[in-house]
Amino acid sequence: MTTAFALSFGSDHGGLALRRDLIAALRSQGYGILDRGTETAESCDYPDYAHAVGADVNAGRAKFGILVCTTGIGISIAANKVPGIRAALVQSADAAGLSRRHNDANVLCLGAKYVDLPLALACVKAFLTAEFEAGRHCRRVDKLEPLA
Repeated sequence: MTTAFALSFGSDHGGLALRRDLIAALRSQGYGILDRGTETAESCDYPDYAHAVGADVNAGRAKFGILVCTTGIGISIAANKVPGIRAALVQSADAAGLSRRHNDANVLCLGAKYVDLPLALACVKAFLTAEFEAGRHCRRVDKLEPLA
């Protein structure tokens, strides 16, 4: 089974294990995966992976991105610096779904310190199955673009 779109993944050393577990689970469900690393537990810089995933989403190589670091905070800040990326740091499936429905988020960020694999999978499922509601949310999302 192959889905109609790919997902781009990235993490620093703090999110390595959860990222690998998520990739294995989603690959078994038929998702195409672009894995942007990291590949070791050596300390590394989360912005590098946030930028790589953002580039995949912006270029259309992936429909969505999923990023993981220890808390999810740093990697979400870095991802949101990439023009066109709307990254949402979530710790619940409800928030993950709302980030798509209300904010048209295109990158999901997770903190491995706070989210275990079952919860992470629930967040990813909610994120991937939700649709942007548009309507009143469009004007708000339009205001998220950087100011000149």
